[in-house]
Amino acid sequence: MPSRSPRPLFVAILVVYALLAILFAARTPAWQAPDEPAHYNYIQQVRDGMLVPVIQQGDWDSAYLNQLKSERFAPETLDRLADVEYEDHQPPLYYWLSAPVFLLTNGNLFTLRLLSIAWGLVTLIMTFRIARLVFPTRENVALGAMALVAFLPQHLMILSSVNNDALAGAVLSYLLYLCLRYRLFADVTPTRLGVMLGVVIFTKTTIYFMAAVIVLAVVLRWLATKDAWTHSQYAMGATLDENGKRMVVTKSPLPLLWQPLLMIAIIAGLFALAWFGRNINVYGFPDILGLRAHDAIVVGQPRTSDLIARVGFGNYVGQLVTTTFQSYWGQFGWMAVPMINVFAEGEALPYVWVGVVLLLASAGLFAGYPTVGSKVVITSEQRDVRRILLSVL
Repeated sequence: MPSRSPRPLFVAILVVYALLAILFAARTPAWQAPDEPAHYNYIQQVRDGMLVPVIQQGDWDSAYLNQLKSERFAPETLDRLADVEYEDHQPPLYYWLSAPVFLLTNGNLFTLRLLSIAWGLVTLIMTFRIARLVFPTRENVALGAMALVAFLPQHLMILSSVNNDALAGAVLSYLLYLCLRYRLFADVTPTRLGVMLGVVIFTKTTIYFMAAVIVLAVVLRWLATKDAWTHSQYAMGATLDENGKRMVVTKSPLPLLWQPLLMIAIIAGLFALAWFGRNINVYGFPDILGLRAHDAIVVGQPRTSDLIARVGFGNYVGQLVTTTFQSYWGQFGWMAVPMINVFAEGEALPYVWVGVVLLLASAGLFAGYPTVGSKVVITSEQRDVRRILLSVL
């Protein structure tokens, strides 16, 4: 990593992101972000002394939620908003960190949204640093990756609302950065990786796959160093023969693999024992994540099978592709507010613009790809780093 301070464009991206996210937070009506009332109520329960709430009957009312959304959370419909608690099965770290802000601001929604924006800043910084590891001589690539994460409209909306995805993104990006440094420079200890994996366990179930990324980083580091370890650096037990010459007795390189994995497993296992053990005690085995309890309570949601039966498989696939594409780039509220052309209301022209930009970017990618006969040098470290990144993608 270069030692000089980042260029002004780095700071500019952070500042513009913060301004846009604050505008999102200020202009988005209260509760008009997916699951925001349930996340808010979880924080309130923590503030009131229930460190880890339990999801139970009554936390989900499908008819009431549909009324709230259809009437856009009108004040006269909010009499039972505090009963919306269907996120109570979630790991608690985000809510623990948010509870002091809730207490100091008397539950001010805008301030809690600002906290999510702060977690987004961490994600942006780590995105830049990850890209600098992969492309150490191309700061423009790092800035471009950072800008994409910063200004993706859907991501901006998520990072300006109350939800645990904001913290999950920050934790994931930081742990990915540590994995890359462990592989490239070995300046990150297994203890640190184990602690961060424990933090993952207490953050959000959708980022538990980072355990596999850590294992991959350790294995790749071992593969890159085991030969040198065997023949030189860690040749332990050297003795002298009868002629006084040094006789090296090499040992197996396997400890370089299993010792860090064991250390990581022990440390993360303590976190897992605390959280999963609590869930087993509350929800019963094998519901270590509380998801069975969640599914038993959250009933009445539309099902894929019902949609296919109603519209047919072909129409379902079309809707799936369209919704996935649009919601990745920007489909706001509770998925009810797509991006539209401000000059011709009802036209989804922004998605056409996005498609054009993607086509141009793809053309540029292939135009810049090395032609046959050109010589491109890629180090083994770069290959391993990209392998880790692909595993995350």
